[in-house]
Formats: sequence, structure tokens, C-alpha cells
Amino acid sequence: MSRHGFGGAPIGNLYQEVSEEQARATVDAAWDAGVRLFDTAPHYGLGLSERRLGAALKDRSGYVLSTKVGRLLVPASSSGGRDEQGFDVSADLQRVWDFSGDGVRRSLEESLGRLGLPAVDIALIHDPDDHMDQALAEAYPALAELRAQGVVKAIGVGMNQWQALLRFVQETTIDVVMLAGRYTLLDQSGLPLLEECARRGARVLAAGVFNSGILATPRPTGTYNYGPAPASVMERATRIAEICERHGVTLPQAAMAFPLRHPAVASVVLGARSPEEITANAALLSRPVPEAVWDELMSEELLPKE
Repeated sequence: MSRHGFGGAPIGNLYQEVSEEQARATVDAAWDAGVRLFDTAPHYGLGLSERRLGAALKDRSGYVLSTKVGRLLVPASSSGGRDEQGFDVSADLQRVWDFSGDGVRRSLEESLGRLGLPAVDIALIHDPDDHMDQALAEAYPALAELRAQGVVKAIGVGMNQWQALLRFVQETTIDVVMLAGRYTLLDQSGLPLLEECARRGARVLAAGVFNSGILATPRPTGTYNYGPAPASVMERATRIAEICERHGVTLPQAAMAFPLRHPAVASVVLGARSPEEITANAALLSRPVPEAVWDELMSEELLPKE
């Protein structure tokens, strides 16, 4: 997997509309930048992200594609409204949680239809926070069977918390976890999960490395974990940015590089809605962060000592 993965939520109109032309240009820019890991989900724009990503990847080869199961898309009981889960799309469909074996198989089949592709490489159980028992007892065995049949190459789970992911790693034979926001410059709470993944050979896809925005600019701005940043967090982020600047490094550059220092992390998955974002992220990822940055952050107790 490429160190830089493409997150498909923004081209599913996350928060604001992205035109068809811009979505295609964004995926093309990712390809030209050497990105070969592409991630999407039915949840992203009620299938819009899958449709756009599949069209852009058609007739290409040599990439790794992941999508997710756990939410089925069914006709909405009423039409004409807008989606209320963060995507600027018409709510002609609605999401229905389903972590049953039949639901997993149906979800993957419908995803392939939207993608217009014969297969995906990775299938991830998506956000089973409130459905853990069913996800472990039904969704996981269904995916394991599909893996054994060669329908998918790898299976895993994607969540915003690490504790439930740790349970999956310990109790199943998943290949991949996608961890969002819990192993970043500001939040290393997911370290026990990464250590267990390293021991068991499971690969980690690190998402949410900007903690929803605060680390995405040279000086910390925006939200922290999708809410206003507490003063203590803003102060910590500012101190990290100042140390980075002293070494000629930007805050987002360090935010992208940090997760990749752990041996369990295979790729940093970054959402993008424009070619310019892709180009900027790829340029930052290509620049090594001096070891002195990490040494100073650890000496200042802004990162745990290795």
C-alpha cells in the first residue's frame, strides 16, 4: 500500500458540493501523485463517493481499493430533502444499520454495482460501535468467508475509537484496521492498539490525522474532533507548531509524518476535495521531518518518549 492513501468522503460531497469534474480531477491528481490506496464507503454521500471513485479508477490497475460494510442504502420514506449526516446530497436514500451476514454480502454486492468494478481489495466493517456483538458474531464471519473464497483479499474494521478495534484484533484474524483520530500529534490514545497490531501482523491505516482540522494549517485553527478546540488543546497544538517551525517544518507536515513512524502503520489516509489539496499533501509527505523535531517534542513532553 502507498504511504499516502486517498480518503473518498470529500468527493461524496462531505459538508459541501463537489462537482463531477472536480471530483474526477481530484482522483486523477492523486493517481499522478503516486497514490495507489483508495478508500470509500456507502455512507459517503449515500453512494456518491463510490460511484465517482469507481468511474475514475475504471481501466486502471495496480491500486488497492477499500470500501465498507455495515450501512445498507435503501429508498427513503420521503423524498426531496437533504442528507442530515454531513453530506450535501439529496436524501433519496437512507442508511440502515445491518451487520448481519446477509447484510454484509448485500452491502458488498451493492457497492460493487456502484463502483462498476469487479472486486475490491479490502472490506472494512464500518463504525460498529453500538453493534459490537453482531459485528463480531455475524459480520466478521461473513467477511472471513468472502476472504477465504477470494472475493476480497483483506478484511478489517474502521472506527473512530481504538478500544473496540483492539477487541477485533485480539478476537479475530482481521488483516487491517482503519483508526481515525486516535494516533495523532495531539492524541496517542490508540497506541495500545498499534502495539497489538504490530505483534499480530495487522496493518493500520491512519485516518483523521489532522483531528478534524486543528492540525491542517501551519498555525492551529479549526475544530478539534469535530467540535471547538479546548484552550488547553489549542495551546498544545501551538507549542508543537512553534517547535516545527524552528526546524523548517510545518504543522500539517509533521501531522502526516507522525503516524508513519510506528511500524504497524502502513498508510496515512487523507481526504481531499481538490487537485490542489492532493498536490499540497503529496509534497509535504515527500519531505522528511528531521529527527530533531521528534526529539524536541518528546523532551518537551508533547509526545511520549519512544
